[in-house]
Amino acid sequence: MGLMKKKVAFLCVHNSCRSQIAEALGKHLAKDAFESYSAGTVTKPQINQDAVRIMKELYGIDMEQTQYSKLISEIPSPDIAVSMGCEVECPYIGRDFDDNWQLPDPTGMGEESFIAVIKKIEEKIIELKAMLK
Repeated sequence: MGLMKKKVAFLCVHNSCRSQIAEALGKHLAKDAFESYSAGTVTKPQINQDAVRIMKELYGIDMEQTQYSKLISEIPSPDIAVSMGCEVECPYIGRDFDDNWQLPDPTGMGEESFIAVIKKIEEKIIELKAMLK
């Protein structure tokens, strides 16, 4: 019997863009290494539509089919908590973050900004996967 996979939570205040992308890429690229979750302290009625569209174009992933904006209290307690890099304030989750990825929020920016953030998240997911495997 294999070891239990670590649960990794990607967190930011609004669970609608960067943390959702990280959850989707975690599931897509590293499901054999860890379980991916995302959450925030405030939810949005829908995932950022630019993020949804670009993730579909780049990876064929439809985040709206598999994910939704949720609160930290709605996900299992994570083994590893990663902050997306809140410029304003990071949500308090009852413990320190294990890592802060310092990602700029691409909301309202052009497509290049989104793709740059998505590629950075992909790199970080691959690093994390290598570390946890």
